[in-house]
Amino acid sequence: MSTTEELIALAEAHSAPTYHPLPVVVATADGAWMTDVEGRRYLDLLAGYSALNFGHGNRRLIEAAKAQLERVTLTSRAFHHDRFAEFCARLAELCGMEMVLPMNTGAEAVESAVKTARKWGYRVKGVPEGMAKVVVAGNNFHGRTTTIISFSTDSEARADFGPYTPGFEIVPYGDLTAMRAAVTENTVAVLLEPIQGEAGVLVPPAGYLAGVRELTRERNVLFVADEIQSGLGRTGRTFACEHEGVVPDMYVLGKALGGGVVPVSAVVSSREVLGVFRPGEHGSTFGGNPLACAVALEVIAMLRSGEYQRRATELGDHLHRELGQLAGSGRITQVRGRGLWAGIDIDPVYGTGREISEKLMDRGVLVKDTHGSTVRIAPPLVISKEDLDWGLAQLRGVLGA
Repeated sequence: MSTTEELIALAEAHSAPTYHPLPVVVATADGAWMTDVEGRRYLDLLAGYSALNFGHGNRRLIEAAKAQLERVTLTSRAFHHDRFAEFCARLAELCGMEMVLPMNTGAEAVESAVKTARKWGYRVKGVPEGMAKVVVAGNNFHGRTTTIISFSTDSEARADFGPYTPGFEIVPYGDLTAMRAAVTENTVAVLLEPIQGEAGVLVPPAGYLAGVRELTRERNVLFVADEIQSGLGRTGRTFACEHEGVVPDMYVLGKALGGGVVPVSAVVSSREVLGVFRPGEHGSTFGGNPLACAVALEVIAMLRSGEYQRRATELGDHLHRELGQLAGSGRITQVRGRGLWAGIDIDPVYGTGREISEKLMDRGVLVKDTHGSTVRIAPPLVISKEDLDWGLAQLRGVLGA
């Protein structure tokens, strides 16, 4: 089987229907471009939800992976390996923290952060056993495990998956007053996305993150920043929290940390927080494996150069200027975002987000819709200005602007 139609039919016959992808079957990719099984080329303006910040087939990352593949790929955490110590040290340094808990997927990292916060609450803060609370924001997206969907406000993510895990308080995103009212003596953490990606690239009001930081420090509560999508260069800074000069107590990282090559995630925090664990209390067979560490070390080195943060800033400014002009045409009702990341609300007169995404696909551009009329743009940080402009021209063409 080699045609798009045949391969999609086979996939639908044998894979659980948990996704509704665009009808394109990718065969190869390079930089910001992907090619399907029939040779059609597409500009990737999604970048794997930020997992591909450094582009498809980044030679530096591929070479790091190849070199490690020839040496050792997995030991499990039953033994030490020679890439682990440096990975933990370099990632902690990048984050301005002290310790790292490596995992594989973003959801695993969020689960690990929740467990860490609860254990810290009992062992350090002195919260009575079984009473720990974590405050989260409405419209969040932190993953799809049973615990995580228990504090989701998305009915599609929650329906038919109960009973739900207790211990979470949900408040409106961006509302400091509601946050302050929700934090009690049994609160162990506030878990937030500095920018809500799945919700449509929602940027909180100016001062919100700084206010949360002040509140959590005042109440002896951990501020946990889920930077899985927003972190590692996407917004023009290494971390989105930096735009408000905020350093949380804990970073949750994933996606781009694996360079689009292997799944790598991590919780990064202080010795006081991550030091609450004892051997056997948490772990992962593949977490911190040699292949993952080798690739992630190269990602960290690339980020330390500052090149990708500068590109995201400069191209992001250009992206938002262009989208702002398009919004003035009336086809777009709102544009949000920061750096090379944008949520675009399409006037429903011109189509749903899905319909706009399909029309862009027909013109050789791949994006992803969310929540009805919103389209997200998050190109690889290596995209050229010329390619970005070409993609935006296709958006103008679809909207007749």
